Amino acid sequence: MQLQIIQKRIYEIRGQKVMLDFDLAELYEVETRALNQAVKRNTDIFPEDFMFQLSKKEWENMSSQIVMTYPVKRPKTALPLAFTEHGVAMLANVLKSKKARQTSVAIVRAFIVLKQFALNYKDLTEKLQKLESKYNQKFSDVYEAINYLLDKDKKEVAQQKRRRIGYKISGVKK
Repeated sequence: MQLQIIQKRIYEIRGQKVMLDFDLAELYEVETRALNQAVKRNTDIFPEDFMFQLSKKEWENMSSQIVMTYPVKRPKTALPLAFTEHGVAMLANVLKSKKARQTSVAIVRAFIVLKQFALNYKDLTEKLQKLESKYNQKFSDVYEAINYLLDKDKKEVAQQKRRRIGYKISGVKK
């Protein structure tokens, strides 16, 4: 299963990386209804940190932000279930098919890749912030010196009196 296909179906909701029931059903090659029924029969292994139902507002926000190419798979009245990485792993236990186990492994790998990317991004961000703070002082000193010279030039130009053009007549009073 292609990692990129799975990664495109991982969303961030409530500060967690999750996959929605209809996307998972498609990957597991089962109906969304069947997946949700299996989950409802085994609610004890799906605590809130493994799975939660989207609120109406969350679903409306998501629907407007992502292109839904499959509106038929999700009735407008039914709110989707969101599964965290751990919830996805538990789905293989309730679906009990070879395809479900293989798909769960692929999905967990996709979550791992995302975590590694996030950690690398965080490390890179920290390194950039250190460099920025180190060189900001140096650049601000240079910037300040350039501004001082530019301001000094402007002041000197403004202070110079304009010379009159024409003849000077000495001894004539105005």
